[in-house]
Amino acid sequence: MRIRSTLSAGLVACALAAGAPALAGDPTDPAGRVPRALHPQHSSGDEPGRIAPPRTSAHPRTTTGGRVSWRVAPGVRYTRWTQTDARGPIVAHLLTVDPDTPGLKIDYASMGAVRRVAPVRDILAADHAIAGVNGDFYDIGHTGAPLGLGKDRQRGLLHAREDGWNNAFLIDAHGDPDIDDLPMTARIPGHPNLPITNLNSPFVTPGGIGIYTPRWGRTAGYSVTQGQKERVREVVVAGGRVVSNRARLSTDRAITGFSLVGRGDGADLLRRQLPTGTRLRAQWSLAGHPQMAISGNHFLVRDGVIRAVDDAILAPRTAVGVDADTGEVLLLVVDGRSQRSRGYTMVELADLMVDLGADEAVNLDGGGSSTMVGRNRRGATAVLNTPSDGFQRWVANAIAITYHRPRG
Repeated sequence: MRIRSTLSAGLVACALAAGAPALAGDPTDPAGRVPRALHPQHSSGDEPGRIAPPRTSAHPRTTTGGRVSWRVAPGVRYTRWTQTDARGPIVAHLLTVDPDTPGLKIDYASMGAVRRVAPVRDILAADHAIAGVNGDFYDIGHTGAPLGLGKDRQRGLLHAREDGWNNAFLIDAHGDPDIDDLPMTARIPGHPNLPITNLNSPFVTPGGIGIYTPRWGRTAGYSVTQGQKERVREVVVAGGRVVSNRARLSTDRAITGFSLVGRGDGADLLRRQLPTGTRLRAQWSLAGHPQMAISGNHFLVRDGVIRAVDDAILAPRTAVGVDADTGEVLLLVVDGRSQRSRGYTMVELADLMVDLGADEAVNLDGGGSSTMVGRNRRGATAVLNTPSDGFQRWVANAIAITYHRPRG
């Protein structure tokens, strides 16, 4: 049974903590070299986090205040408040979303190409959204691509991995919000032994094969093999046939059909099995066929049980949770790296999500990426939190909330 903390004076005692993800790739490639890390510890920007003071029984009483709240749209409410304890003050921002509201939808949002980055406000504007938050961790400074999975209601599955970065927020096939592990299944019909491990990913799993489609953007060369240049292969498919199969990877080339990029054993299989002229097609899907999905790095809460363990590093945080009792989706941002708001640890973030009612929650990209956008009290779209960089960071994707008044 889930246990919730009592909230003082009707205030939401909020604290967001995004955790420490693991490296995006294997520690070594097949040749024994150490590749560059694609994923930093706490955010895509690799900003160092401050160590939180230890928790003690001598903590003074936690105080909350400064509560402000308004309706952003039917079914969407924004709430901001402050909270202070022995570790210092924080400022929290919450969007509470009722996905059953007629005319309201929650969706994946990006600027089109998987590799393209932009400020959260611009990403949401492109989707005609009335509110939203930043999304997945991404390959900052290199390909720009998200590390995990993303499925858009209109455009379908845009990027994913077979395994390893699949903890996701989703709207399932029945239209209900959920948080779950979403593995990708991909295959090349007629070639069942080709190990398809990635779809439009910033890197191909060592020994595997990645599919790159026009949704990816222009080709990224050896970035997608983490700098590996030996035992790699690129197969280009156009018009349903293999038009080239070579040991060099192309850079800055438009993709018209799709390409296969192999590393190690995957490259050897491509060389042997797919000569020029071979008829070829590819298929991919997510488990359960959700309407939309976006990944984070770690589960914070599963079935009402806190899964976070890091209570040491303070940082700005973004998280998404689902309240199974009400069906509401909770989008949370906690400001950080300032005197006004210290940020949260992962455990604090998970504690807060439970206090808010989340039975399930996942950690999204934090640090300078943490951004919440929505309509302010005047009805104008604005950045509602205070990003720690002092401006909006350019990110890969976002969770978007759209509203269209139902006819009649």
